[in-house]
Amino acid sequence: MVEIHDVDAPRRGRGRPQVRSDEETRALVIEAARQEFQADGYEATSMAAVAERAGVSTKTLYRLIPTKAELLASVVSDRIAEFVPEVDLTALDSMDAATALERMLIVFGALALDPQVIAMTRLVIGECRTFPEIGEAFYEKAIQRTSKVMEEALRRLCARGLVAVDDSGEAVSMLRGMMIMEPQRAAMLGQRDPPEPSEVAKRAKRCAQIFLNGCAVGNEPS
Repeated sequence: MVEIHDVDAPRRGRGRPQVRSDEETRALVIEAARQEFQADGYEATSMAAVAERAGVSTKTLYRLIPTKAELLASVVSDRIAEFVPEVDLTALDSMDAATALERMLIVFGALALDPQVIAMTRLVIGECRTFPEIGEAFYEKAIQRTSKVMEEALRRLCARGLVAVDDSGEAVSMLRGMMIMEPQRAAMLGQRDPPEPSEVAKRAKRCAQIFLNGCAVGNEPS
C-alpha cells in the first residue's frame, strides 16, 4: 500500500535552542557561587567549579564576572539588593516614628539574620585576613549599603520633627547592633538557630521602643 502524505502540512524545524540572556545566566552563576562558597569556603572554591555547577562555560563565567573576588561581591550584592527596595522610604514618610523604625528594623533583621547571610558573614570573617578583598567587598556591598539606606530613613524622621539625633550614622550603628548583634553572634557560633520572623518582628518592636523612649527612669518602654 502506498502511503499518501499531506504535502501542504507544515514541517517542524529543529531550530536553535533558546538562548539565555546574560542577566539570566548571571543569576545562575551567582546562585552557583553562593552554594560553592558555603560548601567549600572562599579559598577552595574555583571558578571552574562555579561554572560547572551553573552549567555554563568558564569562558562565559569570566566574561560576566572576571574574578573570584568580584564573584563573591556579586553574591553579597545580589542578596543586599533585595533590602533596598523593601525599605520604601516614601512609605516610611507616612508613618509615625515608632512604626517607621519598627518596619525598617524588621526588614533589616530579616536580612541580617537570614541563614544564608549568617553563613556568608561567617565565611567572610573567617577568611578576610587571608583575603582582605572579600572583607572589603562585604563591608562596602553589605554593611555600608544597608547603613546608608537606614541613615536616610532616620534623617527623614528628623526632618519631620519626629526624632532628634546629632549623628545619624552613629544612631544607625547603635540600632543595628541592638537589633542583630546578639542573635546573629549566637547563630554564627552554633548556639542557636537563626530567629523566626515572629521573633525578628518582636525584637524590632522592642528596639524601636527603647531607641525612642530611652532607658531613663520614667521613660520605660510600654
